[in-house]
Amino acid sequence: MTDTKNVFISHVHADDDGLKKLKDLLKPQGVEIRDSSIHTGKFNDASNPEYIKTQILAPAISWAGVFVCYVSPKTKDSEWVNWEIEYAAKQDKRIVGVWAHGESECDLPSALKEHADALVGWNGSAIVDAINGKDQWEKPDGGACTPVPIKRHPC
Repeated sequence: MTDTKNVFISHVHADDDGLKKLKDLLKPQGVEIRDSSIHTGKFNDASNPEYIKTQILAPAISWAGVFVCYVSPKTKDSEWVNWEIEYAAKQDKRIVGVWAHGESECDLPSALKEHADALVGWNGSAIVDAINGKDQWEKPDGGACTPVPIKRHPC
């Protein structure tokens, strides 16, 4: 039986190919990802940043049950990725960082360091566990790393 998850996958457009790899990795785990993020196959013509944030990204993040950040060297400095993570945190979404396929380790986006509930390597079962609520902290190879201190507190 397939478990369908509504997920927003934050990423930079240069990593669009990784989204398909991520979804394909999770299928054998019995999880189908319904992704509301904006990517090459689902692009928009909007150019006003405020419109993109409030009318395109915010509703897509709000719709998702879980927020995933696809971590690559390019995400660290992305203003958009950091904004998306901050917005997801304000929406009290579960925030999961997933190291990009083949990534050896890189700096994390600052908002992910602050708000992540989990950070996992490229392993289908670890990603599914993190999406389903397991707080775990891994290096890209799946080895344990020091948990990222979280500043977010439950009300």
